Amino acid sequence: MKIVRSVSWVLCSVGLALALSSCTNETASLSPLPPVANGHYALGTGDEVRVYVYGLDQFNNATFTVADDGMISMPMIDKVEARGKSFSELEGAIKQALLDRDILKAPIVNVQPASLRPFYILGEVNKPGEYSFRPGMSVLAAVSMAGGFTFRADQKSVSITRAIEGKPVVGRASTDDPIQPGDQIQVFERWF
Repeated sequence: MKIVRSVSWVLCSVGLALALSSCTNETASLSPLPPVANGHYALGTGDEVRVYVYGLDQFNNATFTVADDGMISMPMIDKVEARGKSFSELEGAIKQALLDRDILKAPIVNVQPASLRPFYILGEVNKPGEYSFRPGMSVLAAVSMAGGFTFRADQKSVSITRAIEGKPVVGRASTDDPIQPGDQIQVFERWF
């Protein structure tokens, strides 16, 4: 009788330990995401930019969308590569295209965001869904836009799925980590 109780106590202890180990932090096995290169916003497919070229009326306040091939089509200079560039790098590319075609001798170009790709937040937030991205946003700012954490949220168990070199990469994140356009943020449930 004593052996049966001891064996059943050991089996219960092992079962409880296995159950608790399956309830550990969802992101414990994930590596952190690699840092964002240069900390700048990299333009991508679907982003819209507003371009001002002083002295050319057809460019003033014109909006252009980054196409699937990564280019923006502009009057007089045809296509300019935009994917992966910052706003200032795109300004330089447009200036160079204007110079190469002898359209202006000293072009002054300004590129501003018109509409940026969204990010997505899922899991234990009050309003999961798609939200507009703003440069400089952190995970905590994204959670705030989504109505905050639910009472079940494990605030230390967050992952981000991000496209890096065309492939989805999943990594753990803290609330201070910066997000990027197109990121999918997952807030996990706490078990206890």
